[in-house]
Amino acid sequence: MAGSLPQSLKSFGYDIRIFTPRYKNTEKKNLNNVPVDFFEHEKYFGSRTELYQNKGKDYPDNLERFVAFCQAAIKLLREGNWRPDIIHGNDWQTALVSAYLKVQHADDPFFKRTASVYTLHNLGYLGLFPKDKLPLTGLGWDQFQNSKLEFHDQLAVVKAGLVYADVINTVSETYAQEIQTAAFGQGLEGLLQLRVPDLYGIINGIDYGTWNPATDQTLLKRYSPATLSLKFHNKLELQRQNHLPQDEKVPVIGMINRLAEQKGIDLLVEALDELLKLNLQLVILGVGEPKYHAALKKAQQQYPERLGINLEFNAISDHLIYAGSDMFLMPSKYEPCGLGQLVSFKYGTVPIVRKTGGLADTVHDYDTASGEGDGFVFEDYTSAALISTVKRAIDTYQQKAIWSRLQKKGMSYDYSWNNSAKKYVSLYMKALAKIGIKPL
Repeated sequence: MAGSLPQSLKSFGYDIRIFTPRYKNTEKKNLNNVPVDFFEHEKYFGSRTELYQNKGKDYPDNLERFVAFCQAAIKLLREGNWRPDIIHGNDWQTALVSAYLKVQHADDPFFKRTASVYTLHNLGYLGLFPKDKLPLTGLGWDQFQNSKLEFHDQLAVVKAGLVYADVINTVSETYAQEIQTAAFGQGLEGLLQLRVPDLYGIINGIDYGTWNPATDQTLLKRYSPATLSLKFHNKLELQRQNHLPQDEKVPVIGMINRLAEQKGIDLLVEALDELLKLNLQLVILGVGEPKYHAALKKAQQQYPERLGINLEFNAISDHLIYAGSDMFLMPSKYEPCGLGQLVSFKYGTVPIVRKTGGLADTVHDYDTASGEGDGFVFEDYTSAALISTVKRAIDTYQQKAIWSRLQKKGMSYDYSWNNSAKKYVSLYMKALAKIGIKPL
């Protein structure tokens, strides 16, 4: 998002700048004419091998790291004398900027015409810290109350954005609704219900400069809707690299995901035995919890001609999985937006998804009677529902004319960042109106 949205906004004529920590091995350069300012801090960012964690555990000084970054953002604007109309932050790591604007700089003439927009990509990450760390933020103890930053006697940094941003959005319309419920709200559903007038959902876009089978240099054979028959060359290569029988007629289901419960991997593991008895092949790319690694390895030993597993993200090209698969599986428990289904559409790979979040907004169940729909959708979070839906997809795959129409329908969709960026511009206008500024 930080790479693609600014470029689209720049193409519309807006003056936009990116401010980000300079993580280890980050090349210092602008992004297609979008200026990028880096917060350089060797101890907090330059020397860390990972962004937020070390070997699966959060860095103990994460609060200090991102307090320093947020404070530097305010300082950068003042010292550079660049007065933005909008400050757009993402997730708990930048949430404090919204609080600084409304609390510390409420009467600051420099920021009088600046509104804040806060994008929440995944409410599962609250930015929780011990309450005794609150003074490190520079905010007073008056902020440690339930209506502000307190959460079960801890500091929840995400609340700084949810409480103080002028406008909030999530990355799909359905997820914006879901987080207002106890099932998805992580205990913050009450606060989000209060912010409903300022809460919106906008689907992320994808970069078609990177994700386009007609121009994708990584593929064995490039293809378009007009040359869709060439797709099978990539299928055979995917089968070869996964040591599966090279058979064009056998449907291949691809899956690229973190192997974590959020992504529905527990459902898949539960369903594996029955799925792999079907006439299909399954190729998985992902890393995650050791118990899921072990379960997949065990299943591969039992079904070596049905299952290909790649338990490192550099083990196989994700582009090849999108291009070489016939179907793309996303059985998520919850999915704020999801990009895999959007990429799979472009590659003529029909998605199989659970109806949640951004998946519900973008994939519509194929109806054999009307011909409407563009994928295969199940709603119940059960292995039985997953298996049944995969079987429906396989049955439809055998009907080549129908399958080809489904592929071409998905390939025709436009989920480019330009479309999403137009919605963000509208969001920015709402934020300005909230602080009483009438856009020109």
